[in-house]
Amino acid sequence: MCPYRLVLEHVTSRWGVLVLIELLAGSRRFSELRRAIGQVARISEKMLTQTLQTLERDGLVHRDAKPVIPPRVDYSLTDLGREAAEQVRALALWTQERMPDVERARRTYDEARTHSARASSNRT
Repeated sequence: MCPYRLVLEHVTSRWGVLVLIELLAGSRRFSELRRAIGQVARISEKMLTQTLQTLERDGLVHRDAKPVIPPRVDYSLTDLGREAAEQVRALALWTQERMPDVERARRTYDEARTHSARASSNRT
């Protein structure tokens, strides 16, 4: 797999999108991220951890572990991550705005397929 395609997969994954968009609002602790994402979709601790590690490895997320008791870890976007997050957010907003058009296209497609299938079965 091409390296850029792998990064694209990380950025546009179900959880990658949600993490990046949430971190656009500012630095978050793990529990804050989980709660915020949980308002949209249920995410396990393991999946959130894996997503954060992947985005950190790609240079999109910064992990700041503070040496205090209890331990405090904050996650934020790097400059590269902010750039990617803004692109992802723009795509998410476009999807939201254009959803009526997508739904209309889906109905048209499904109706044409149903009509085609009926016509085909009537010929046999």
